[in-house]
Amino acid sequence: MQTLAEIKSLLESRGLAPRHQFGQNFLTDHNLIRKLVDAAALSPGDTILEIGPGTGTMTEELLARGCRVVAAEIDRGLATLLRERFAAEPRFSLVEGDCLQGKHHLAPALLEALGPGPFKLVSNLPYAAATPVMIALLADTPACRGQFVTIQLEVAQRLAAKPNSKDYGTISVLAQAVAQVQLIAKLPPECFWPRPDVTSAMIALTPLEKPATAHPRALADFVQTLFEKRRKQLGAVLGRDRAWPQGISPTDRAEALSVAQLVELFESH
Repeated sequence: MQTLAEIKSLLESRGLAPRHQFGQNFLTDHNLIRKLVDAAALSPGDTILEIGPGTGTMTEELLARGCRVVAAEIDRGLATLLRERFAAEPRFSLVEGDCLQGKHHLAPALLEALGPGPFKLVSNLPYAAATPVMIALLADTPACRGQFVTIQLEVAQRLAAKPNSKDYGTISVLAQAVAQVQLIAKLPPECFWPRPDVTSAMIALTPLEKPATAHPRALADFVQTLFEKRRKQLGAVLGRDRAWPQGISPTDRAEALSVAQLVELFESH
């Protein structure tokens, strides 16, 4: 894998530098990169989605393990660099451009490149894209068989948050309804170049064998409506003259309900 000096040299030789607008903070700790890839439990031939591959440090590790890598890179200069670096690698394909279409869906070109089969997301996610990408995969992409990512610690805390906490919200409910959320490691800023202003975390989202709902996108939309008025009573949001599931009252607030209760409320809606 590339050392920090090699990353800097690659960029400088092409007149490139990390761009804040794209959230480019390159993870340079090789042990942590291997730890994330290990957590994904990959097998040769697996298809991997990598978003924001940078100079290809993690890409090298994924290819070395026999995986097919579909990468999405929005930075034109880095896209050119990646094409040159992996020109002789048939298991590497690159989609240049935004990985998202709008705020809620993966770009069609990316889905086309992945193909219809199963894949896993293994990525040091750009901070700005992390939440919408993860929601899109959880809510709309059953072919995704796991997400193993580096994200801001505060996003990781939201994914694992419990009721009656400030971090509990739509992404908490969606993630926990369809996946097991596991913290792999916390990463201080010095693991990256340039150093971000926040602490990061590596997390694993592994699909549940029996998800709590068969309609994750509809669940997310329903819960979002509730959490937009999280301090209001449920009856004021949904109407009091309706059948309420046992144990749930129109005087309750969404932030106080468990994931199971919110799913039950959604299913009865």
